Amino acid sequence: MRQLIVCLMALWLAACAAQPDTAPSTSSSPSTPPSVGPINMANIKRIRPALPAGYEIADVSGPLSAAGLWGFGSGWTAAPPQCASLADPAPADPGARGYSASGPGGIVYVVVAVPGQGAPDGGLLGDCAHWTMAFAHTTGDVTLSDAPHIDGADTVAMTVATRTVVESGTETDGQAVTAQAYLDGHVVFVTLVTEPGSPHPPLDSHVVADLLGATVSALRG
Repeated sequence: MRQLIVCLMALWLAACAAQPDTAPSTSSSPSTPPSVGPINMANIKRIRPALPAGYEIADVSGPLSAAGLWGFGSGWTAAPPQCASLADPAPADPGARGYSASGPGGIVYVVVAVPGQGAPDGGLLGDCAHWTMAFAHTTGDVTLSDAPHIDGADTVAMTVATRTVVESGTETDGQAVTAQAYLDGHVVFVTLVTEPGSPHPPLDSHVVADLLGATVSALRG
C-alpha cells in the first residue's frame, strides 16, 4: 500500500509540473494610427463656421507668414537667424489662403500653404526655444510653447511679445500665439493677435489649438 501511495504522489507531481501557468502573459500590439486623407486646400472654406461668432470675417491670400501677422514687415531679421523659418514657413507660396476674424477679443488668422521646406527638426527647435526678431522700430521675443497633438502631423507652437517704439517715444505692445501643423506637403497655421491694453478681454489662447485641429480635419475631409 505504501508503494502505491508513493507512485500516485509521483504521478500527481508530474501532472502538476506539466500544467501551463494559470495567468499567461499578454502582449499588446501597437495601435494602428488612423488613416488620413490628402490635403485639399479648397476645403479651408469649411472652417469658416468655426471662427468666433460675431467677428468680422475676411478672406486672406498669400504669400502669408506668421511674422507678417505679428506685425513684422519685409526684411525683418531673427536671432539666431535659422529661427526665421519658424515664423515664415511658406515665404513664396502665392496660393496660400485662409481667413481672418477680427473682433473685440483680437484677430484670428487661419491659413494653409505649401511650405518652403519640411517640418522643423529637433535640432532647430532646440536652437529656437527662445529667440528674438526685429524690424524697423519693432522687436519681438518669441518662445516655443507646448504644441497641440494632431495625428499624422508635426506641430509647433509659439508665443510672441512685440514692442514698437516710435521716435516720439510712444510704445505699443502686442501679443500673439501661433500654432502650426506640417502634413502631406502643406503647413497649416493659426495665429491669435491680441492687444494687452485693450479694454476687452482677449480670446482664450485655446482657440488656436482648437482651430488648428478643426482646420486639419476640414482639409483632410
